[in-house]
Amino acid sequence: MDNRNWNRLLVIGWCLVVLLLAVALVRLWQGNRKHQVRIPQGDWAKLMLVLQSVDRDYVDEIDKSAVTEQILPEIMAKLDPHSVYLPPVELKNAEEDLAGGFDGIGIQFTVPNDTAVVSHVIAGGPSEKAGLLSGDRIVQVDDRVIAGTSTPQDSMVRLMKGRRGTQVKIHVQREGVQEPIVFDIKRDVIPVNSVDVAFMIDDTTGFIKLSKFARTTYLEFLKSVLTLKEQGMKRLVFDLRDNTGGYLDQALMLSNEFLEKGDLIVYMEGRNRPRQDVYADGKGSCRDIELAVLINEGSASSSEIFAGAMQDNDRATLYGLRSFGKGLVQEPVFFSDGSGIRLTVARYYSPSGRCIQKPYGEDYGYDIYERYLHGEMMSVDSIKVNDSLKFSTRAGRTVYGGGGIIPDVFVPLDTTHYTEYLGKCNRQSLQVKYANRIADLHRSELREINDLPALDRFLDGLDLERGFKAYTSSLGLRATEREWEISGGTILVQLRALIGRSTPMNDAAFYPIYLSIDNVVEAAMKKPAPNIG
Repeated sequence: MDNRNWNRLLVIGWCLVVLLLAVALVRLWQGNRKHQVRIPQGDWAKLMLVLQSVDRDYVDEIDKSAVTEQILPEIMAKLDPHSVYLPPVELKNAEEDLAGGFDGIGIQFTVPNDTAVVSHVIAGGPSEKAGLLSGDRIVQVDDRVIAGTSTPQDSMVRLMKGRRGTQVKIHVQREGVQEPIVFDIKRDVIPVNSVDVAFMIDDTTGFIKLSKFARTTYLEFLKSVLTLKEQGMKRLVFDLRDNTGGYLDQALMLSNEFLEKGDLIVYMEGRNRPRQDVYADGKGSCRDIELAVLINEGSASSSEIFAGAMQDNDRATLYGLRSFGKGLVQEPVFFSDGSGIRLTVARYYSPSGRCIQKPYGEDYGYDIYERYLHGEMMSVDSIKVNDSLKFSTRAGRTVYGGGGIIPDVFVPLDTTHYTEYLGKCNRQSLQVKYANRIADLHRSELREINDLPALDRFLDGLDLERGFKAYTSSLGLRATEREWEISGGTILVQLRALIGRSTPMNDAAFYPIYLSIDNVVEAAMKKPAPNIG
């Protein structure tokens, strides 16, 4: 065979090899194409395809319910810090907290030494009717021993709670009684008040402490205001510190009580929620009451709606520290299995047009810590403001959006009485522990005290200074003469207030005593109120 024919055969051979390789590659490509799934139209289509593929082809059996419970919180967390999924137990607890009542036996208790000690028996509740007393130590609930067993406090609460009308056996150890006493208690509805306390600070100034915006808040507030007005209230110090919010409608109704007809309270707007403006109707019962509002870094949501409405309408003076900064509106969605979600559907804006929602990202949960770190709790100059989010109140005062409400009168944390001795006492809760010890020793006397003058007479008869110093010394903590000179007055007020809480007056004894060392209340009591045009 000559070279020409040999070359022709080589060319033909290489062409056949290339053709065969091409055919093989096409078939391989087509084979892989068979495992590709076309994504249909729709923003959530890929997610649904993944779930379908897992359901159809995954190698092992899947606990779909467990996977769902793990996935849903992660999905909601990707939206914003306040859109959440709540499993049945968490949703039930959250709803109870804001409902204004729950089913139970009607006591408050502390667990100082691995044993639940009744600190307060709610008047008119099942436990009072059955005969429980403050100071009783709960050792057993039904057949479950809870004393000395390291039972978590939330587990104790669940054992005592239950559907109204059901029975529970409470075994208690009472001072002076040898054997445990057993009480058969029928559970009932226990009211939970959002107004912690309402009393007159002086002849014309009332004080109301509001812990949350619950379903009963508006009615509780009106009742408190009526009582204080009968006692001569012309001015109100309204304490919203550490009030984390709650029902929006309650904040709107409270705002309405202080504003004139046509005053804008708030407006809300979202991607699928058209703007909604809420105005006062001019029928409020507190329009002639001078108002001071106390806020801090724990004042959030509905408390910020109220504070913003008062500030932007120049209706009140705000005292304290910058508020939390939550300007998002959540809408609940309930599922048939008892779970649910709270989904952010809109932002709310104060009357001046500011949204006070602080930026959220990975460091959102550390914002309050950062405020302490950068000195904001001590100096108003450390507050970071955004000049592009500058707004004006009705009277032309400058306010800022984008990160909470800055008070009109900044009141820093009070460190004037701080010493190392006080700091160690606070960290170990020694004031609380010693107050509980005194309450145990004088339980029968404290049960009979129902007014502040009687409480003062009782407390004056105790040598609290000597007793507390001896108590801390027994724990290896001694105050120098200089430390007690600086911090002693504060500690004694704390002790008197805490012991007062062990009387039937409870918080009605605690707050009138404790507020004497509250520098924010002190600032609010100065007259006339500044900055209001």
